[in-house]
Amino acid sequence: MTTPVTARDRAKAERTDAILLAAADLFGARGYSGVSLEDIGAAVGISGPAVYRHFAGKQALLGALLIGVSEDLVSGGAAVVSGASDDRSRMAALVDFHVDFALRNADVIRVQDRDLSHLTADSQDDVRRLQRGYIELWIDTLGTLVDAERDELRLRVQACFGLLNSTPHSTSAALRTRADTARVLAAMAMAALTAVG
Repeated sequence: MTTPVTARDRAKAERTDAILLAAADLFGARGYSGVSLEDIGAAVGISGPAVYRHFAGKQALLGALLIGVSEDLVSGGAAVVSGASDDRSRMAALVDFHVDFALRNADVIRVQDRDLSHLTADSQDDVRRLQRGYIELWIDTLGTLVDAERDELRLRVQACFGLLNSTPHSTSAALRTRADTARVLAAMAMAALTAVG
């Protein structure tokens, strides 16, 4: 990603980010098919056709949203792992990273669960490739703590993602403070990942 140099470039980058946030919110609430480019444009104060200055269309916007989030997970997860001092703290840092992601990005998780099929085949391949990379990062990290075959480690990681990514579908998270929710989810995730048996 390049850093915008001029005020105009910065304004365009900020508008692009605002469009992505609005799309996540609207797609999360109403689904891809229930949202038009006019809806997204209106949410950021521009016309629907003006969205084309930033994205080739609604499908391209969905692709940018889901691919961008997947890239952020891979790069963020790698940074977290490289900054930890020992095996257990690496795993705990990854869990904390993903808990924070799940709590901040409930709309994106809903969109991923429901609307991935609306992407082009190439964009779906990109998302799946990035997700595999993120899963492998978790498997490699968990493998330092749990003596198990790689298939079992994958099962543990994917079950943990199921737990953490179910947060947007749960009303119970609204009954706690975010810090309380994060603490409970992190403890549950670590227990599930390292469970004996």
